[in-house]
Amino acid sequence: MKKIIINSIAFFFAIHCVSAQEGVINNVENPVDWVNPLIGTDSNHNLSNGNTYPAIAMPWAMNFWTPQTGKMGDGWAYTYDATKIKGFKQTHQPSPWMNDYGQFSIMPVTGKLRFKEEERESWFSHKAETVTPYYYSVYLADHDVTTEIAPTERAARFRFTFPETNEAYIVIDAFDKGSYVKIIPNENKIIGYTTKNSGGVPLNFKNYFVIIFDKKFTVNKTFDGDAVTNALTDALEKQANHAGAVIGFKTAKGEKVNAKVASSFISYEQAERNLEEIGKNDFDELKEKGKTVWNTELSRIKVGGGTAEQFTTFYSSLYRSLLFPRKFYEYDAKGNVVHYSPYNGKVLSGYMFTDTGFWDTFRALYPFLNLMYPELNQQMQEGLSNAYNESGWLPEWASPGLRDIMVGNNSASIVAEAYLKSETKNNPDIENLYKAVIHGANNAGPLRAVGRLGVDYYNTLGYVPYDAGINENAARTLEYAYDDFAIYKLGVALNKPKAETDIYKKRSLNYKNLFDPQNNLMRGKNLDGKFQAPFSPFKWGDAFTEGNSWHYSWSVFHDMQGLIDLMGGKKDFVDQLDKVFSLAPVFDESYYGGVIHEIREMQIANMGQYAHGNQPIQHMTYLYNYAGEPWKTQYWVRETMNRMYNSSPDGYCGDEDNGQTSAWYVFSAMGFYPVTPASDQYVIGAPLFKNITLKLQNGKEVFINAPENSAQNRYIQSMKYNGETDTKNWLSHSELLKGATIDFEMGADPNKRRGTSKKDFPYSLSNE
Repeated sequence: MKKIIINSIAFFFAIHCVSAQEGVINNVENPVDWVNPLIGTDSNHNLSNGNTYPAIAMPWAMNFWTPQTGKMGDGWAYTYDATKIKGFKQTHQPSPWMNDYGQFSIMPVTGKLRFKEEERESWFSHKAETVTPYYYSVYLADHDVTTEIAPTERAARFRFTFPETNEAYIVIDAFDKGSYVKIIPNENKIIGYTTKNSGGVPLNFKNYFVIIFDKKFTVNKTFDGDAVTNALTDALEKQANHAGAVIGFKTAKGEKVNAKVASSFISYEQAERNLEEIGKNDFDELKEKGKTVWNTELSRIKVGGGTAEQFTTFYSSLYRSLLFPRKFYEYDAKGNVVHYSPYNGKVLSGYMFTDTGFWDTFRALYPFLNLMYPELNQQMQEGLSNAYNESGWLPEWASPGLRDIMVGNNSASIVAEAYLKSETKNNPDIENLYKAVIHGANNAGPLRAVGRLGVDYYNTLGYVPYDAGINENAARTLEYAYDDFAIYKLGVALNKPKAETDIYKKRSLNYKNLFDPQNNLMRGKNLDGKFQAPFSPFKWGDAFTEGNSWHYSWSVFHDMQGLIDLMGGKKDFVDQLDKVFSLAPVFDESYYGGVIHEIREMQIANMGQYAHGNQPIQHMTYLYNYAGEPWKTQYWVRETMNRMYNSSPDGYCGDEDNGQTSAWYVFSAMGFYPVTPASDQYVIGAPLFKNITLKLQNGKEVFINAPENSAQNRYIQSMKYNGETDTKNWLSHSELLKGATIDFEMGADPNKRRGTSKKDFPYSLSNE
């Protein structure tokens, strides 16, 4: 039985806005009340049900906060099955695999003064824990203290409710790898910095923090966390590999001690400036402001006519879609946007965003931002232009600077899509960004995951060879081909010479070089032009990235008609799609030397070879639309939403990955998905709710109505677009921006006549 986590306010609306159809909720006034930040936290190294932590933060905030159950440096900072909390950590972690940077923690303690994690930790219960995006509260049983947090983008308020004691303390742990603290008693203040990181930072990297309390200190101590003896001293200042501070005071029963905290990657002075985000707001006022911010953003998409489970899953997925990439910029004394460069260590003007991997997020997260937040995405494009200026490359995985992980050159899709889908085509950085994508497409970078590894092979042979010492070569070839399509489309939009754009159009067909007609699948190819052997389509890794040939053979995002032709026509194409679900979930893990968590997540899902827990195949359910059998898309998309997502701590079927897996759900619940991000089209699935309203940033609205929608009625019988019957299997982005009303007639049986003509099929390059 799935545990539905809803708080009392959400339950009120569930009771008062229910239609005559049992369990169906028509609308909610405060969508943030339906967000469960604990979804995905029931995870570990071996099995990911999301690999998330409860991010207590504002949308896209520079700083997040999370309760810390894991040890210092453990990427699994908070896991649902943990029983003890070690502190409350400021975090910038995008995923446990990337780990964290610039982190420090705050922890209240009573009784004997204890500052080491394993000594100060306290038992807690989820029954005494309140978790929302804008507010966190938990009772620490061993200390009889309730801790509450209310964040802003770069600051936060803490409120500690203590018992009556002469021994009340607060520990500030600046963590190891080089840190500093200083207590300033006459100002009730602690300042410090942490340098702890997991890579991708310049040598001068620091996160400077300032904490101000509303109570005088009667105890002032600093500690060296590495010292064997005399670790705790009366010194007011400490610089060490692992520095920290402890302040203390007497408290009355129920006394509330407040703290304001902010940080900066620039300086202490800037951290003090960031503290001004709190203003004159007390804790409860700041909490309410945070709630308003989240309600405003979540209300951009209003859904109605669904179950409590669907509401919670939808708005929780939307919450996860609004966290990354994070704002890595601050405001100086004059209110100008400035940033510490994670690429060259300088403080420079302009926007910067980070903590996203384009291998994951080019697929759905960035298309979602282009649809719903084009103005914010414009700032992100400026940030990418700045990243290119400061490092010489566009990042493919930034956290906070260049990281050497994953494959592809998908920054090209991020840049191209943002420009192609913008209404005004007024991006002052676009020429610099075009220069950047051309540079990245034709050069290997300083790291294997920057630029294009194997570019010389790819540009001459038309593929990255299997036997050239380059891992995951087939995956690279397929992704480079789509990225070349994105560059081609961007070049055409910018009126670049045809001779130049034709280069990338031709290269975008390189996917054909890896198609093996004997197996009707993609396969690695050697330098001599022969396919690698022996070949197992079930072998993970090797020629592919975190997947096998059954997953990657569909990575022809821009030319499904071309893939259909290679496979022998629509029937053979659909047969191959069907096999993904009908085959047993067998696997060959020999490349890895063990079963990685992505393999296990596919194996246990009971959906054959379909591995929704990882990104390469997430668009595959929508591909039946290209072959005239859209009802199969409607069936499998709903199955995936029903079976691979829920509102509990194990609510994902693999890594959530910085909004990508959540954005898939958000799009799919709306009834369409961006199979080809660098095109004008969304491929239609079927809406999950009876009605959905999108409030676009330009003031227009999109109304999606499906009044007969239900668990049984998952099939589209007919569709009207602005009152006119429409048989297409796709929607136009540019037309949606004008505002639209889309009416779906839903039924329990598939309509096998609608969307079957070639004119109804979505875009393919081969059809240009």
